Amino acid sequence: MRRTSEVEDLLRLHAPQVLGALVRRYGHFDAAEDAVQEALLAAAGQWPESGTPDNPRGWLIKVASRRLTDALRSDQARRLREEKAAALTPRDAFTAPPPGPDAPGPDRAPSEDDTLTLLFLCCHPDLPPPAQIALTLRAVGGLTTAEIARAHLVPEATMAQRISRAKQRVKGTRFGRPDHWEERLPAVLHTLYLIFNEGYTATSGAALQRAELAREAIRLARTVHRLLPDDCEVAGLLALMLLTDARRAARTGAAGELIPLDEQDRGLWDKAAIDEGVALVTRALSQRRPGAYQLRAAIAAVHDEADSPDSTDWPEILGLYDVLVHLVPNPVERLNRAVAVAMVHGPEAGLAELDALAPELTTGHRLDAVRAHFLERAGDPEAARAAYESAAAKTLSLPEQRYLRARAARLG
Repeated sequence: MRRTSEVEDLLRLHAPQVLGALVRRYGHFDAAEDAVQEALLAAAGQWPESGTPDNPRGWLIKVASRRLTDALRSDQARRLREEKAAALTPRDAFTAPPPGPDAPGPDRAPSEDDTLTLLFLCCHPDLPPPAQIALTLRAVGGLTTAEIARAHLVPEATMAQRISRAKQRVKGTRFGRPDHWEERLPAVLHTLYLIFNEGYTATSGAALQRAELAREAIRLARTVHRLLPDDCEVAGLLALMLLTDARRAARTGAAGELIPLDEQDRGLWDKAAIDEGVALVTRALSQRRPGAYQLRAAIAAVHDEADSPDSTDWPEILGLYDVLVHLVPNPVERLNRAVAVAMVHGPEAGLAELDALAPELTTGHRLDAVRAHFLERAGDPEAARAAYESAAAKTLSLPEQRYLRARAARLG
């Protein structure tokens, strides 16, 4: 018998795979999602008491497909389409292979990965990029509508409408392996990037990290990299994830408190992940087709290869940010560049950069948090304390709130 928390983790792992299997074979995205939710509820009620099935994914697919079939049969207008689909489906199509040495593992081909199938379906070319990203974060990443809205800096109601319209657009789509990978690739990579970011630093809640999301993003990025091994941006994204996630064990203390980069025990960093990430980004940049993910990965590599905060090559980081903001001149990258400016030219130069950015960053807490750090370094503790308090009031992450308020209290 498994504890309820263990069952919840297992269901979270299998949910996108089950949804991908149903959508790929049946279409009807919205109805399939409802059927999967019913199967998950059934499992959550039964498994803690009766025990987890030997093949939990297969159990969920069977139950969800039965729910979906019942829903489709209740609609007389769709009866003919359902019967035609059933006639073309192998008898064992909804029975996942049992665990064993011959079962598909994490290294199976992308066309066999139902989660990846779902990922590319959500990035359907008929959907505008914002809808592709929102739908994927909801269906594949398992984020709530509120979390997705915060990640995009839009109201929750706006995001709910965007996701609903996206579901309607792909409704009825029958989808196997995509024919045009490159057409959907930018949206796929950006979506994986957002999923990883939410896993590495959760936008809300009691935990700083949602490790299962970060791991899933890395797994999917590896799969896409196997599919497109010569694509420099795919390699760059995977490298960025590995180099960033390598610090995960050192980012929180025993009580889950946030530990900033310059205070982390670098002995806890994952050396193997760093080596793999450095090798990936080095090979990608050698192709002389630099892109945003490659540059972000190169910046992460400079941090990871430094033996201590004082030995970090900040001029190199600033140079990389100069190239990055030329390619991607958005406020977030410019805010990150401002940190490098302050480290190279002093906090006053960093504050000047923030003043120029302020009209474009009217939501979120990071502008105030960075300003507080610069003010503290510049010797203005009263203003720094106020900025820390302002940042703490704007974040929904409890570890970030506690960290920012602790900084403010220390100055007070």
